[in-house]
Amino acid sequence: MARPRKHGDGPSKPVSFRLSEADFLAYQAKCAEAGLTPSDFFRECVLTNRTQIVARPKASADTRRLLYLFNKTSNNLNQLAHRANADHLAGTLSESTYEGILYNLEQIARYLKAAIHHAD
Repeated sequence: MARPRKHGDGPSKPVSFRLSEADFLAYQAKCAEAGLTPSDFFRECVLTNRTQIVARPKASADTRRLLYLFNKTSNNLNQLAHRANADHLAGTLSESTYEGILYNLEQIARYLKAAIHHAD
């Protein structure tokens, strides 16, 4: 039988986020130093505005469009790289052709990254 639900002002909405292993250990250490549970520590920091938020600059419409198109393109590049690797391992693609394909894929990736940095 399920527990009866409490109706009150207590916490009822979960908030979740992921941390790297190192960040998680640092978070646990801060909670222990404060003598609070991780939930209480997070609530205390956020709700009392004891946090400092550094806003990232908003990307322009051009940059957002480029990122969208590049994300689509990167999927296709990954498929090409996967196919070239599979064919090379199967012996149906020569070493020189394989190296040429990889070189060209790397060049395309460099061009895409450079275009993002010059978008704005």
